[in-house]
Amino acid sequence: MAAQRRAAPRGPESGGAGAAGPDRGDRRRPGSAKRSGARQEPPRGWLKAAFLLASAVLGGLLGWSHLGAEEGVTEVLARHKEHLQGRFTEVPCSADYDSHKRYEGCTPRKCGRGVTDAVITREEAERIRRIAERGLSLGGSDGGASILDLHSGALSLGKHFVNLYRYFGDKIQDIFTEEDFALYRDVRHRIQQRIAQAFGINPSSLYLTKPTFFSRINNTEAKTTHDEYWHPHVDKVTYGSFDYTSLLYLSDYSEDFGGGRFVFMDAGSNKTIEPRAGRVSFFTSGSENLHRVEKVRWGTRYAITISFTCNPDHGIGDPVLT
Repeated sequence: MAAQRRAAPRGPESGGAGAAGPDRGDRRRPGSAKRSGARQEPPRGWLKAAFLLASAVLGGLLGWSHLGAEEGVTEVLARHKEHLQGRFTEVPCSADYDSHKRYEGCTPRKCGRGVTDAVITREEAERIRRIAERGLSLGGSDGGASILDLHSGALSLGKHFVNLYRYFGDKIQDIFTEEDFALYRDVRHRIQQRIAQAFGINPSSLYLTKPTFFSRINNTEAKTTHDEYWHPHVDKVTYGSFDYTSLLYLSDYSEDFGGGRFVFMDAGSNKTIEPRAGRVSFFTSGSENLHRVEKVRWGTRYAITISFTCNPDHGIGDPVLT
């Protein structure tokens, strides 16, 4: 679903807000640019690709036929009380990758899904969650799902997005520290290494791609399509650049929130992952891993989606504070 251009809302700081994408010609911090008197909405390209909440309906059409028949048939791949060194299931690859340029030694030929609690510690997950909480406290969706993208600066605010870096200008240095961003980069690197190991590829052949973002989900009623995170979808269909998708969970199922489990929608039964702080789930991004997230019934669910491509033209850099 193509996003429509609209005026950005006024936020807690009066003055200029900018587009969610970086102005690379005048950047002093990630996604930043010179402040201007008039705010702009995030660029159409980001909104078009923004969050699975915005365009998941397209991929979701593939899954509705599964949903009714399989809603009550669930196999739990990873329970929140378990501590898993690693669990991996190989599945046949879909044909989705055939319609894109293939990159030898990277484009999936071995497909599947994995989960591990041995890459990121719970203490590290708590520190990452605090980064998300500080950033998201500056905005938030009117509906139940808010996002923060440290790469582009996109932040949910009401029914729209603003650019965090332009909106708050130099005050951003009071919100985040270089240590925050160093931890973010280190965590991303370790997840990349784990994906490469699981699928037998060279880590250097993987490139971080957009959108990569924090999510905060509660049970507030959805106000826009950006808040509708629960539709079944395929990442490779929604975002053509995706080859490998990962999620780092930052809160605990049944303790911090109810509902909100991650569900792979397979023929015959659903395969479900219960979030646990520090748990990483990862999978190839094609139709072999049609998935959805259950609606959050109570509490607040935090996670970060970190996505990788084999196409260097679609790669993005890590965020840094300068």
